[in-house]
Amino acid sequence: MKTHKQFKEEFFKDPDNKKAYDGLDVEFKIYNALVKARIEKKLTQKQLASMLGIAQSALARFESGRTNPTLSFLQKVTSGLGLKLTIV
Repeated sequence: MKTHKQFKEEFFKDPDNKKAYDGLDVEFKIYNALVKARIEKKLTQKQLASMLGIAQSALARFESGRTNPTLSFLQKVTSGLGLKLTIV
């Protein structure tokens, strides 16, 4: 069985895989920033989801990157965290 490190090394040998992964950089930064903000505010997923009027499972899918959120959803989450969504 391969380790995670071995898998990544093998995976990134393929230039198409590396390009696809690098193309997700912005999405990973958004997810990570919002998860970090939620944790800093000492909110659980359940608490934030309740504040936003959404299911905790929807927030979990968003935070894990398993869903492609709409701009409206991103605005809702950032607003719920007391942040402002700015697109440059």
